[in-house]
Amino acid sequence: MTVQLTTLPNGLRIVTERMPGLLSASVGIWVTAGGRHERAEQNGIAHFLEHMAFKGTKRRSALQIAEEIEDVGGYINAYTSREMTAYYARVLEADVPMALDVIADIVLNPVFDPREIEVERHVILQEIGQSLDTPDDIIFDWLQEAAYPDQAMGRTILGPAERVSNFSREDLAGFVAEHYGPDQMILSAAGAVDHDAIVREAEVIFGHLKPVGSTLLQPATWRGAERREVKDLEQAHFALALEGPGYHSADLYTAQVYATALGGGMSSRLFQKIREERGLCYSIFAQAGSHEDTGMITIYAGTSAEEITALCGLTMDELKRAADDMSEAEVARARAQMKAGMLMGLESPSSRAERMARNLAIWGRVPGIEEAAEKVEAVTRDAVRDYAGRLIGSGQSALALYGPVAAAPGLEALRDRLAA
Repeated sequence: MTVQLTTLPNGLRIVTERMPGLLSASVGIWVTAGGRHERAEQNGIAHFLEHMAFKGTKRRSALQIAEEIEDVGGYINAYTSREMTAYYARVLEADVPMALDVIADIVLNPVFDPREIEVERHVILQEIGQSLDTPDDIIFDWLQEAAYPDQAMGRTILGPAERVSNFSREDLAGFVAEHYGPDQMILSAAGAVDHDAIVREAEVIFGHLKPVGSTLLQPATWRGAERREVKDLEQAHFALALEGPGYHSADLYTAQVYATALGGGMSSRLFQKIREERGLCYSIFAQAGSHEDTGMITIYAGTSAEEITALCGLTMDELKRAADDMSEAEVARARAQMKAGMLMGLESPSSRAERMARNLAIWGRVPGIEEAAEKVEAVTRDAVRDYAGRLIGSGQSALALYGPVAAAPGLEALRDRLAA
């Protein structure tokens, strides 16, 4: 399996990987514009635009978009993140040209029918309402805002209801004109694909487009605060964040191994100490997430009002202990989990297409999986302990609490416990 990359004169990058033995393929367009690229008054428009892409083009109605893909048994979808928006489809080999044509059509030629805008506005407002009714979903938005207040990195992907309620056709078209140029797009395909054929089709579809130039991101500045929402719920929801590394940091893989050992599975420290030994919660985990210039180590747990104080204290204790006695076996297990996860993910053409697009956007190239595995394997116990010590010593933390949490310790108390 070989990754092939072609860049058109206008900046469009086309990356493919043929996977022998597969009868299907995943093809999509990743646009390097997401929530971080919005100005404050635009918050939520990247996600709104993602929705509108499926509501009709100059050549296809909303129903025709769905039918053309599903008539051949295919699947089409999209998502918006803080740094990218993706539109992709999964089809059989013979239908790849059609899928590419549909994806390109919805990205390049949305009509933004005023009636459809109003319909989708109501859908998104329902989505926002649903997220507010899902505590273990909304708490992560609140945590993000607490970590990065009053800046693009801290704003939600969905946007506030009052903004979404007022977006106009001109607002949507303006965001497209500003960000949806060929130099901000990556066409990625994996599976039963022919690179040269896709390049020829892309030249016809995209070759005439003019680049729009890159948009400077507002730098992310970690400030770290507390968000506490007291509500009569069955569970008390706890989410703690510590500032992690960005994609270009030398600590990137160390942080991922650390988070996996801390709370990445049933054998992890947090799961064993807090759930298995003490029975303080049903769900608890830790994860590491990274962005262009910052990152976040996140710990989440759901517990009862009676147990929230004990859970918070034990979590701080485990963070401290990891810097002192993280074992060789724990680090080896975390490395194995990470490598297995990477390799298992590569069995899916959709995962490969996304991986290639994300790597191109971040590093301008697609590292081989062997390179990533070697970097994971190079993470030592001493490196993890050192990172854990620097992490808790930095004092850079944020906290979100939701539910019956009036008596839960606050951020300053948790910081003091870490420093003790």
